[in-house]
Amino acid sequence: MNDWIAIGALATIGLIIPLGMMTVSALLRPSVPEKGKSAIYESGEVPTGTARLRFNIQYYMVALLFVVFDVETVMLLPWVVIYRPALAQGVPMAKLLAPMLAFIGILAIGLVWAWRNDAVEWSESSRALRRKTRRRTTDQSDSYE
Repeated sequence: MNDWIAIGALATIGLIIPLGMMTVSALLRPSVPEKGKSAIYESGEVPTGTARLRFNIQYYMVALLFVVFDVETVMLLPWVVIYRPALAQGVPMAKLLAPMLAFIGILAIGLVWAWRNDAVEWSESSRALRRKTRRRTTDQSDSYE
């Protein structure tokens, strides 16, 4: 049998099963429209405000840096595992260390770049600045009394 026929049969079955399950589910389930079913889920609370919130871009920058350095750990693990056996087999230390030092150097350059571009420094929101200003004015008025 041709390999493409097997792949096509598998793809067809992979589409038919979920579509069939959704069709049977749509036909068998009860349809009772209620106001509560269409409401936004807020743990039983009445929703306030808009669902669209502005997040600080810093969260995404920290997440990206985390992913980069998490991948670094995954890349270093195999090297650590083979380091001692490779030395025991007579591989020169410079030949073992050079690729990993280059890899870590590139990551260090990336970290320095991110640090200089304020990617790892938290900027204060206007709300936090207002709170801090209120706190300072309250503290100063208390000290003058």
